[in-house]
Amino acid sequence: MSCKHYFSGTGGNKDRLRCAAAMVALTAIACAAPVLAPAPLTAQRYDILITGGTVVDGTGAGRFRADVAVADGRIALVSTEPVDPSLAATVIDARGQVVTPGFIDNHAHVQQTIADYPLAENFLRQGITTLIASLHSGNQPWPLEEFASGLEMAPNVGFFAGHTWTRKQVLGMENRAPTAAELEEMKALVDRSMREGALGLSTGLLYVPANFAETEEVIELARVAAAHGGIYVSHMRNEASGLLESVREVIRIAEEADIPAQINHHKAAGAAQWGWSEHSLALIDSANAAGLTVTHDLYPYAASSTGSSILFPQWALAGGADDFAARVADPGTRARMEADMRVIFMTDRVGADISRIQFRVLGSDESYNGKTLADYAADRGLPNDLETGIRLAIELQLQGGFSAIYHAMDEGDVIRIMQHPLAMIETDGDAVGYGVGYPHPRSYGAFPRVLARYVRELGVITLEEAVNKMTSMPARWLGREDMGVIAEGMRADIAVFDPGVIADRATFSDPHQYSVGITDLLVNGVPVIRDGGLTGEKPGRWIRGPVRRPVS
Repeated sequence: MSCKHYFSGTGGNKDRLRCAAAMVALTAIACAAPVLAPAPLTAQRYDILITGGTVVDGTGAGRFRADVAVADGRIALVSTEPVDPSLAATVIDARGQVVTPGFIDNHAHVQQTIADYPLAENFLRQGITTLIASLHSGNQPWPLEEFASGLEMAPNVGFFAGHTWTRKQVLGMENRAPTAAELEEMKALVDRSMREGALGLSTGLLYVPANFAETEEVIELARVAAAHGGIYVSHMRNEASGLLESVREVIRIAEEADIPAQINHHKAAGAAQWGWSEHSLALIDSANAAGLTVTHDLYPYAASSTGSSILFPQWALAGGADDFAARVADPGTRARMEADMRVIFMTDRVGADISRIQFRVLGSDESYNGKTLADYAADRGLPNDLETGIRLAIELQLQGGFSAIYHAMDEGDVIRIMQHPLAMIETDGDAVGYGVGYPHPRSYGAFPRVLARYVRELGVITLEEAVNKMTSMPARWLGREDMGVIAEGMRADIAVFDPGVIADRATFSDPHQYSVGITDLLVNGVPVIRDGGLTGEKPGRWIRGPVRRPVS
């Protein structure tokens, strides 16, 4: 989305306010025009020379033809004149292709699995060179420094201090506020994570046990992260009927903890909330106009993916599986649970159509992976309706639960959020083995899907805007001044792709399909994809905090 019309008099007042707010918030991540240089007059040896490509440099500026030379892990030259190929040990012919900074994934579930999948092929083939593990409800590596410093991996990876993990260390699964002494224990854990290189504090307030935390608890922990120059990243408390209240909570935490804040995978879930993104975006704009720093990101799909716990009132899950089973066994408590679930199904999730719940992993019967809850019901002679959904959800939760894809969003909201000046891109994806499990297709295709569907097919954003959202914007947000732009002196994280070919191939029915179009990919100047094939190299580095200057 361009801001030109906002100040030319052709846009409305709301548009002008939105763009003004965006300009304030983007001060820290605004980028200069591309740095162009002529070819060198004296001979110089380069490790890699990328010739004849069209450079989209990440800043949002217009594309231009240039040769790009790499030496010692850095971009050594960006030349509008052809560079002598004999000056380079390796030459990549990029004629007919686009050369961009490597993509930065704002949120991926790799905080511990990156050690098991160090090549991260499903991410590399999307053009992703940096993964940010804002872990939300997952466990964080501990001790962080010991884990992260020992990694050997293809992409760069950054880590966060996890609120859920921290709370579980002190309170377990208890549904209560911490005592003063317990809060100090939690703050000490966050403090150590930050000292050991965490980028900030991450919360997953939709999920047990983080859901049991009052806002004040999060503010106290966020203040610890802020003191170390960290940022606050949140899977909000409610992305459906409580969407607007949840955005306001993020803004409150940003203000009271004096910390930059980011909403991960911004969405409006549940048919009753379709269109609400207009209001949630207005809240973000207002916060930035008031002097706060609040941003957000999204994945380009109208379906989410998470565990079966979201179908239940959170009080029903407190204490763990045994306590849940006891509540189900009590007729009065079960009746109360089912009443709450009717509201959750109808308002926040899939309504009465349980075919919109698609199993990713049903541990109790993996033959249903990829099938729907309606398929499961039909095989038992049950109808596709609300009461069946509630009955089976309880039954399956007693058997260990499941992870699923929930088809509960509207593409109009996806587009509106994507076009917002502060929106960045993420996968919300998992590190997966090819053919293993039943992942959401975002794990294989989120970034190419933006370029294929929303740039090339629908034209709702330009190629330059998309690349900016994938590179320079997240780099500046994360305080990485030497990443995210094709310019001399920058780290040589570089993607080369065919703009007419790049596309996602993974679908909801057949998710294990790599994206196509990425021909070459460099991480820190080392090819991890060459001529369309993985090299097996592991040049990735730990993206260590702080993000901003610590408070003295």
